[in-house]
Amino acid sequence: MGRRDRIAVRGVGYLAGMTDTDPLVPVLAGLVVDVLRFLDSCEDDEVDPDAAVKMMEGVSWVLNRLPPDQRDRFLATLAGLAAAEQEPGRREFLEAFPFAGGLVADPEERGRAEA
Repeated sequence: MGRRDRIAVRGVGYLAGMTDTDPLVPVLAGLVVDVLRFLDSCEDDEVDPDAAVKMMEGVSWVLNRLPPDQRDRFLATLAGLAAAEQEPGRREFLEAFPFAGGLVADPEERGRAEA
């Protein structure tokens, strides 16, 4: 693996070894997830719940409209960020994000559909 194949990316409080030649991708993916995590965890008196849901649904809609190769790149980036994350709550959110955002089928739902 060449130097351009594996780049250490410093984001907001994390270090992840990514196989992406553009270090901006994992930083932006992490920021998207962090903003949605913030909205998801806010109390009703901090952020209007309807506005938070509308924003979260809008982001999911945009991500679901990505071409398959770009969606796969985004999902691979999230998996790399989750694997490198030291904070358990953020790691859990990163791992759940593809399912919660509708980017991939929930493994439990997929198992029920196959049965």
